[in-house]
Amino acid sequence: MSVAAMHTTHTSRALRVSEKAANLDALRLEAAPQSEPTPPPGHAVVRVAAAAVNPSDVKATLGIMPQAVWPRTPGRDFAGTVVSGPSEWIGREVYGSGGDVGITRDGSHARYLVLPEEALRAKPKGISMDEAGAVGVPFVTAHEGFRRSGMPQAGQTVLVLGANGKVGQAAVQRHAGPFEGFANGPVEVIDARHHTDVGAQVRELTDGRGAHVVYNTVGSAYFEAANKAMAKGATQIFIATHERAVPFDIFAFYRGMHTFVGIDSLAMDCVASTAQLDAMREGFERGTLKPFPVARHFTLDEAIDAYRLVLSGSTDRVVLRP
Repeated sequence: MSVAAMHTTHTSRALRVSEKAANLDALRLEAAPQSEPTPPPGHAVVRVAAAAVNPSDVKATLGIMPQAVWPRTPGRDFAGTVVSGPSEWIGREVYGSGGDVGITRDGSHARYLVLPEEALRAKPKGISMDEAGAVGVPFVTAHEGFRRSGMPQAGQTVLVLGANGKVGQAAVQRHAGPFEGFANGPVEVIDARHHTDVGAQVRELTDGRGAHVVYNTVGSAYFEAANKAMAKGATQIFIATHERAVPFDIFAFYRGMHTFVGIDSLAMDCVASTAQLDAMREGFERGTLKPFPVARHFTLDEAIDAYRLVLSGSTDRVVLRP
């Protein structure tokens, strides 16, 4: 059974991008009027309360993501309240993410978001709308990388390269163990500005053994260092890169019995992403996983400022409140 909630008097709008732009200065980002949609069968409408601005959201508006369609509403992550669709979901607070949302279908940088019913997940207890709206891409990506690589086991060393980024921060949290401060276990921070040979430093810290799992969130810039830091039988996870081609030592690869795992979060749609969210729900509700504190929030009218801040490389977690 599908029912519709009462219409709100809130002035509803959605960000719209109609064409690729060479840079943010050339980007035409319009907050256009938006009527509350009528969901098709098997779908629901979410009234968005908070939606993160991810680097991939901004890059997709600039045409860097080849999958992106035009015109569309950007935004991959969201938290809000179901206002129409299946009766059992009406009025419930939900959150989510998806590689299709805001890329191949209209996204969350809007007052209303239409989703398949299978993509609905209740917001974890104890976290705010802002926090829930900023969980998606970083934590889903971090979890999928570990899942695909078999999950770190007790006693293993995990090396996260690019731990100052949001996926890196989520990956530091996401490996096994009780919550201790910002991570799930004792953490040694290597400042790459002061240690030019990161691989050698990792081996020194691990008594020459190396790391069992290397989560390389940067790609080519750390490729050589990551390979040097890998223990026998280790796995390296990739989610991004600056350069496509890198020198590759096949001898060291097979003698090291290494495994490389590639993760494309855009390949996980809003339904597939729920598997990662389900796996992390208990952690968020028990507090063993900590959502990012939201440093800045913006209105739709201020969206271009939010996009600019994220593209500048800021490590602040930024959300829109449509």
